[in-house]
Amino acid sequence: MASGSEGRELVRAYVSFLFRFRWLVLVATLAIGFLAASGGRFIEFKNDYQYFFREDNPQLRAFEELQEIYTKNDNTVIVLAPESGKVFTPTTLEAVGELTERAWQLPFATRVDSITNFQHTRAEGDDLIVDDLVDMERVYTAAELEELQAVALGEPLLRRRLISDEAHVTAIFVRHTVPRKASDEQTQAALAARELAADIESKYPGHSIYLTGGVMLSNSFFEASVQDLSTLVPLMYVILLITALLFLRSFWGMLATFAIIILSSSTAMGLSGWLGIPITPPSSSAPTVIMTLAVADSIHLLVSLFQSMRRGMSKQDAMTESMRINLSPVFLTSLTTCIGLLALNLSDVRPFNDLGNISTMGVTAAFIYTIVVLPVLVAIFPIRQGTAGDEASRPIVKLGELVIRRRRGLLVLGAVLIVFLTAMVPRNELNDEFVKYFDESFAFRTDTDFVARNLSGIYTMEFSLSSGEESGISNPSYLDRVEAFASWAREQANVEHVFTITDTFKRLNKNLHGDDPAWYRLPTERDLAAQYLLLYEMSLPYGLDLNDTINVEKSSTRLIVTTENVTAVRMRELQGQSEEWLRQNTPQSMWTIPASTNLMFSHISERNIKSSILGAFIALGLIAIILAVAFRSVKFGAISIIPNLVPALMAFGIWGLAVGRIDVGNAIVLTLALGIIVDDSVHFLSKYLRARREGNQCSEEAVRYAFSTVGSALIVTSFILVSGFMVLTLSPFGLNAGMGLLTAIVLLVALGADLLFLPPLLMSIEGEKR
Repeated sequence: MASGSEGRELVRAYVSFLFRFRWLVLVATLAIGFLAASGGRFIEFKNDYQYFFREDNPQLRAFEELQEIYTKNDNTVIVLAPESGKVFTPTTLEAVGELTERAWQLPFATRVDSITNFQHTRAEGDDLIVDDLVDMERVYTAAELEELQAVALGEPLLRRRLISDEAHVTAIFVRHTVPRKASDEQTQAALAARELAADIESKYPGHSIYLTGGVMLSNSFFEASVQDLSTLVPLMYVILLITALLFLRSFWGMLATFAIIILSSSTAMGLSGWLGIPITPPSSSAPTVIMTLAVADSIHLLVSLFQSMRRGMSKQDAMTESMRINLSPVFLTSLTTCIGLLALNLSDVRPFNDLGNISTMGVTAAFIYTIVVLPVLVAIFPIRQGTAGDEASRPIVKLGELVIRRRRGLLVLGAVLIVFLTAMVPRNELNDEFVKYFDESFAFRTDTDFVARNLSGIYTMEFSLSSGEESGISNPSYLDRVEAFASWAREQANVEHVFTITDTFKRLNKNLHGDDPAWYRLPTERDLAAQYLLLYEMSLPYGLDLNDTINVEKSSTRLIVTTENVTAVRMRELQGQSEEWLRQNTPQSMWTIPASTNLMFSHISERNIKSSILGAFIALGLIAIILAVAFRSVKFGAISIIPNLVPALMAFGIWGLAVGRIDVGNAIVLTLALGIIVDDSVHFLSKYLRARREGNQCSEEAVRYAFSTVGSALIVTSFILVSGFMVLTLSPFGLNAGMGLLTAIVLLVALGADLLFLPPLLMSIEGEKR
């Protein structure tokens, strides 16, 4: 009892100090807060899709190694669609030619490929002629245009890559070598491409342009970040203010809550600026997460404050009592929430690491502001005493009585639901399709869908096939194996195009045999193949060389498989089948791991769910230990695991029944939600134990006390949390929307578990003893 008395006196002295020096404390705290928030001027938006991957990500390493061997592959794909449905008309070819010429001027552009500048080869006597497929200075007759179309459609390097099967749309591939020294480089290129597209569309009526590719993807990440910050954050403020006003029924209480969430979110974002943490679409949801978590602390203190004031206490005494009974659980919930958020650092997705770190700073700031600034604001604001009401008539008290009466039935029903929904978790498939991260409000999404329907998908697998020797790519046996692999790949489901150097060798062999179609096959002599390649390379103009296809030593070639925009599961299957074919049919020197942007995204959800599960169990173990120490009971530390783990399992079971697909955003929910749902169970258990230990009450009476003191606050804070994460479902960025919806489901299930399952469980374990 002595320690309890000492604790009360310390709290009383602390609150008395805050009330006495309220203006000094407020000014000092605000000064520190403004200093932290001033770092916001250093915040930068990271719009590079490669930032999603840690430096040790194996798919990212393979991609970077491929680019080191050949060339950088940040690209913009400009697709031109004439209303006439015919590409090979004078006007459309003129538009393609102008697009091709002007695309060289786009920021960081180092290569432009189109049907007009495709290096077509033909024989004239004993000479090999290498020239643009379309001569922009020449006026073609209708018959000549038909012949050009036939040549283009008969060329494997063009069909389904730069020209559609029906020759009704065509693409211009722009390769950018982005230095990645400034955060807005890809945005510069994307905006310039849009400006060029708009100019061409106005100059050539009846032609539409669609933009896709890696550069446009990166820019879409930037646009998603800005859009979320500019729309979702203000909406969240409105929801929080309305909720706080309706529940607290106090304008001044609402204003104090608003001050806490403003200070918390601005401090966290400012600190992220000071620390150089960039903003990406996932981390742009941090302000929303912080606001929902920050308001919970304020609500718990204000609810207890108003309850004490209704019983006739003065404002200072009521604040002292509120701090006494809430300081420990608020500290514990903040600590456990931080543990859950920090566990996001185990995620393979760097923006989720940033989300966890920014949110942790916000939650920490919210706790400090709640125990320092909130009492000061209560002292300053003219908050009046209420009148005592009939506690027994409150709905939450009636709910508590119902739970006590029906405890056995609720316990059995809860156990059945837990078992059933947990059994549904395996129905979830780890799958992703990164194009669908963006909804149809993004031009990148609609343009990419158009390109996929009319030309080909944008998903690729790139292979670096080594011959094992210098100049070995001219070895006929090597070329035969590459051709066999390309033929196998073309036969696979969902494959739309295969880009391989063997098509060039076959065309050159035909050209140098008088354009005889019978010679459209690989050369059988190594010296002859090397001569063909040398002659061809010497004829290529600057900027259209073969550096993107063969390495400097001419020991390996790049083979690119283009697929439909398929799911991550299918991409992983196709990758596995390709690697197995190479192992079974080629020498070890040709064994390789394919790489591409979409392959990185295809693996990230699978890797992320594994790291999320590890992070969740580490966090759960730490939380259980902390609660066991805080509650001074190993038993209650163990009991706390149930209401903290079960809701996540049940929510993933519901998701398995309703959706059945887990993407990279859903994968982190297990870790993210764990730190949040523990709040309700901590507050309920702390009140339950207070009644048991200080009031010497039996388990039934302690449950009744917990419902009457903290039940309403649990419902309101859960409603606020659910509202906050439901706001994220309005995000046009799919990862944020999916994460928000699944987290909201977890929180709703957690509230049900804490109010309808945990109390019967406690009464069943503890019995009637005092």
